[in-house]
Formats: sequence, C-alpha cells, structure tokens
Amino acid sequence: MVAQNFQRKDAETQRRKGKIKGNIIHWFFFASLLLCVFALNLFSLSCSTKPTDMRALVPADSLVYLETNDLAAALQPIVDSKPFNEVAKSKPDFSALKGVQLAVAVTGFETSEEQVNEEQSIGRIQPHFVAIADTHAWNFQAVSFAEKKLGSFVEKIYDQSLTLEKSDKNGGKYFTWTADDGRKAYALVIDSVIYFGNDETSIEKCLAVRRNEADSITETGKVQPTDPKTLASGYVSTDGIAQIANIIGLKFASETSEDSEVQSAIAGILPQLLRNSITEISWTATKTDQGIEDKYLISMPDDISNVLNETMAPAEAPDISVADLLPSDPPNVTLYNFRDPQIAWRSVLLLLQKRLDPTLGELLVAYSSSVFEPYGIRDPEAFLHSVGPTILTMKSADSDENFLVIAPIKDRPIVDRPMVEGSLDADTPHFSKVSGNTEYVGNSYMYVVRNLYLGDIEAIRDCNRRAIDLSQREPRAKQRLGDIAGSITTIGTDRTIASNVASALDQKKADTASSPEWFRTETRFTKTGIERRTVSDLGLIGSIIAQLAAEN
Repeated sequence: MVAQNFQRKDAETQRRKGKIKGNIIHWFFFASLLLCVFALNLFSLSCSTKPTDMRALVPADSLVYLETNDLAAALQPIVDSKPFNEVAKSKPDFSALKGVQLAVAVTGFETSEEQVNEEQSIGRIQPHFVAIADTHAWNFQAVSFAEKKLGSFVEKIYDQSLTLEKSDKNGGKYFTWTADDGRKAYALVIDSVIYFGNDETSIEKCLAVRRNEADSITETGKVQPTDPKTLASGYVSTDGIAQIANIIGLKFASETSEDSEVQSAIAGILPQLLRNSITEISWTATKTDQGIEDKYLISMPDDISNVLNETMAPAEAPDISVADLLPSDPPNVTLYNFRDPQIAWRSVLLLLQKRLDPTLGELLVAYSSSVFEPYGIRDPEAFLHSVGPTILTMKSADSDENFLVIAPIKDRPIVDRPMVEGSLDADTPHFSKVSGNTEYVGNSYMYVVRNLYLGDIEAIRDCNRRAIDLSQREPRAKQRLGDIAGSITTIGTDRTIASNVASALDQKKADTASSPEWFRTETRFTKTGIERRTVSDLGLIGSIIAQLAAEN
C-alpha cells in the first residue's frame, strides 16, 4: 500500500505546514534563481572573462544537470517580454550578471515523513543539489556574496533564524548555515567559483572532480558543449529518471485518489512505466522571434520509439477547420492529429503493457478506459474508430469540468451507438439547422452534424452560434495553431506566471496586476523518442521563477 505520507492535504493543513515543494523542477532551478534575485550589484569588477567548461566541475554520476553560460542572457528575455512589462513596476537590471556561469547538479533525493495527525502525515521530497557559479569576479567579492547574500536567501527559504559557521577548508572559505530545526546549507568559495548546496556530500563530490579523483560529467559523453545561441540547457540521466519516476508515482497516486488500493496500483504502475520507457531527457532554451523556445528530447528504447514513430505518425494536410468553432482567444486547446487515432491508442496500450509485469499489465488495461471518462466516453475503441484523424479538446482555465471535444465523424453508425454516457435522445432532441444538417443533443451533451461534440453544454451551444456565422469572425485560434506538422499541438494562455515572476523579483505593480502569457507546444514522435517544443513569452525558466512566488 502507498504510505499515508503522500495522502492529499486540505488547504489549511498545507498552509500551516508550508513550503512543501512538490515541483521537482522548481528545486532543480532553485540555486540558479537565488543568484538572479540577490546578486545584482556584486560582480561589477571582473577579474576574468575566459569561459569555464562547467561540465568539468560536476560529477559524472549526477542525476540531473543544468547549465547556463550567461545568467544575464538567460534572464533578460523574461523581463523583456510583454506580459512581464504589463505587470511589473520596473525592469530589473541584469548587467552585473553578464558572463556569470552557473551549473546545477542534483546528486540524489531524500524522502521523509512528518506526522500531521493520527490519520495523516506529509511527505517531504528533498533533492540533494549543488550549484556551482563561476562569477569571474575577484575572490573577495565572491566571498562577500556567499556570506551576506546566500545567507539571506537561505534564511528566507527556511523561514527561520540561522547560525553561521565560517572556516578555512578545502582550499577556500567554507560557510555552514544551520536553522533552528536543524536544516543546513553549505557554501565553499575557491577563487571566483562558489559551490552552494543543501548537502555537504554533494559539494565533496564536486571537489573530488576538481582534484581529478573522480570523473566529471564531460567524460560520460552525454552532455555536449553548450551552443552559444542557447540560453540554458539541462540533462536527466537514466538513473535520474528512475529516481524521479518513484517520486512522480507517489505524488500522482496521492493526488489521484484517496483510496489506498488505487494509490497502490498507480504507485506501482507509473514508476515502472517511466523507468522502462524513457532512457534520458535533454532540454535547451533559446531565444526566437516568437518568444523563448524550450526544446525537450526524450530518448526511448528502440523497440518503443520505432513503434510510436509509425503508429503515432501525423495525418498529412490535416483539416483543422474545427478550430474556427472555438472562442477567438481560447484558454487551452489541444489538437491531436494521428493518421489513425484507434491504432495510435492501441499501440500505446500494448507497448506499456509489455513494459510491466503481467499482473500490473492487466491492471493497466482495466484502468485505461478511465482516461476517457471525464469526457463521458464509455467505449474508447468505438470512439477513436468513428472520428478523426484530428481530435480537438478545449479545457477551461477555471474548471476541470468545463471542457469540450470536437472531432470530424468518420463512421456515423458507430457514433450513434451508446458509446458515451447517456446515448443520443433521438425521440426528444434539442435541434437547430446549420447548413442543412440537423443537430441533436442528448443526456451526454453531444451534438452531431458532420462533427462530434462532447462536453459542457454551454460550450457546445457557443460553438453552434459560431458555426452559424463564421463569416463575421476572425478565426484567430486557427491562425495560432499554424502549420500542423506534429502529432499533438497545444495552444493557450496562462494569466498567473507573469504576475508571479514579477512578485518573485520584487517588481510587481499591484496585487491584482496580471497579464496573459501565450504558449504553443508541438509534440512529435521520432525514431529516437519524443521531441517536444514549446514557444512562450516567459519560457520554462520564467515558470520556475514564478514558483518562488507561488509556493512561498
């Protein structure tokens, strides 16, 4: 059974216990963000401009590795974006961070449990990390930063008073901060380089690399030199995926259901699937004319990637006219574009089933149809056979229950079968005429013309009104979808990220200030795995900075 420490918590309990970081990526970037928030005035006098190969400072067995060769360049597009400037009172000056190189390595994870009451406890997930910054500044400046600014940052994060111990150690100045509850943070300054982390062993591993007593991540050949055009990059190793998979399984199980048997099933299935299906992940962020592009390459075993490349292949010249029926500025829209949606679904199930032991494989098949339950679909096979090749979904930003699915009909007899909850009520339909076709809506809130509609009845009626008078509106959603070349394309807006970024950088105009961030994500299935590209105003780094405000 899944331990009680990952049970769902009510809002008051979460508020009181505070600062339980559920976003693993947030923690990976945590050390890099402290530099941009607190180091704006410290490194104005440079003692060196020669770039350092940051890979050579990090141990080969690091689970996760992140790097930027210019912290100012990585942050500048975020504060230059339109959403940030609409909510910020002023723009931070990052000129003092120009040329500051940063690498973050996660060397392990630690889980612990804290009892809330007799029936419930809270799980804590603590990555062991080290952040290495080559400031290219004078040593006295780096030492001053470590003592004053890093200490202030740790105190803010721990939300407690700290005790500082200083010593000469490992050829540099060593700092240890201890909170009242026993938590510690460490920093070592050698020349212009700062090592900072929450685990002393992680720093020791980096020093072993520095002394040539251990291999660096360069020797693995997995992390290539950073392209000068890249803002930042990252890598997750095979061992890193295995450990993160266990954490994701527990977290997802606790948030999906309070039933211990369901939790146990999810916690057993999900990690096994992730470990057996993904080998490595790499990430790069670059600046483009459209915004910040985050590119993820998810490597998979050949037997999986080759099958997905074939069965998840996109349809050629897909008809995306269904996008014209959406609002001009939809909150979140995904277009699935498969040559054969039914074959795509079957291939995913078969591949995943082969990656599990027989008992869990049968359990996966039994639970697989639950993916379609929110949309009222009782028989996924019949649904996917009868529609396509494109399937469009829209979800409201305010509610998981306010959704809409639109798909062109391929097989009308199957559509008319009771494959959804509450079949079409053919005796007493609500109907209207659109281009000579009759539309019906039944208990499942489904209209059928040449398209199949599932979802919230008001959203369907809005589509009906737009279908009547398409000539009088601009199809902005279709324009934003652009050229569809991949298998899955998502467009949408987020009204919270820009506001939270401004708050994290102490630049927000007012508590109510907000501005939408636009994003577009395209997913392709290649012969090596999955390629996913997201273009947005603030990028992944911006969303991580936003977590500092959202979770504190």
